Amino acid sequence: MLIVVALGGNALLRRGEPMTAGNQRTNIVRAASVLADLIGEGHSIVITHGNGPQVGLLALQAAANPGDGAFPLDVLGAESAGMIGYVIEQELSNLLRQRLFATLLTQVKVDPHDPAFVHPTKPIGPVYDEATAHRLAAERGWQIAPDGDKWRRVVASPKPLEILEASVISFLVERGVIVICTGGGGVPVIARNDGSLCGVEAVIDKDLSSSLLARQLKADMLLMLTDVDAVYVDYGTATARALRRVTPTEVSGRDFPAGSMGPKIGAAIEFVEATGKPAAIGKLDDAVEIVRGERGTWFDASTPDLIH
Repeated sequence: MLIVVALGGNALLRRGEPMTAGNQRTNIVRAASVLADLIGEGHSIVITHGNGPQVGLLALQAAANPGDGAFPLDVLGAESAGMIGYVIEQELSNLLRQRLFATLLTQVKVDPHDPAFVHPTKPIGPVYDEATAHRLAAERGWQIAPDGDKWRRVVASPKPLEILEASVISFLVERGVIVICTGGGGVPVIARNDGSLCGVEAVIDKDLSSSLLARQLKADMLLMLTDVDAVYVDYGTATARALRRVTPTEVSGRDFPAGSMGPKIGAAIEFVEATGKPAAIGKLDDAVEIVRGERGTWFDASTPDLIH
């Protein structure tokens, strides 16, 4: 079975954890072990990953440099994709020394008129208390939004329209290469009037890009791994309930946070409705059990809702 596996940025760098190279490496070692287990089950996988914490840190570092030569978010997104992909590839190859791997920078076409450029929702960078977040927003011209009990910077997150390297990824997968791609949702690009491409200041949601990639690759499953064990109704309240098996219709009318679980739900619905194949969301450590249907939240075209 060909599975597109989307690793959440917060699964690779845990929420509230200091953004150090050592912490990131430790978490990727853990993720690589889980991915190796999936491969050991006989599945072919294409790996995508988030970059919200990492690209935000790179943006902070770039802003600290004197002068006006700070790199835009598309370039920082490419930088973070290379950085994270390198470590994932290295740690996976340490576990699976007979396999072939490739980390591929991936351009993703977006609409320059997407309303997301006017209404940013994608959280990046570290978390702050409310007072610090408002102070930094005033100093740096940021837009900010709540993220749980903390606050973060938010940036534009336009809808992905086309994975431009999909044919290259498919070529590699057909030859047994384990591909790490679409890092951070891919590098956002727009087409000029003459057809040439240029980058744009944004961060694409990696789950929506992963869903699009899974459709373009004709994958058998979309698996989104994060730091929570399932999708919950009324998450964080006394009435919270885990969704175990749902149809797209049964969740499409529910309200989920736009900056976190909302895009995952949307990505799952898009994949299931377009292909009739399953999508699932759950905790990184549960990946093998999620694929078996034993844990996490499964989205299926015909399975009735089971809420535990």
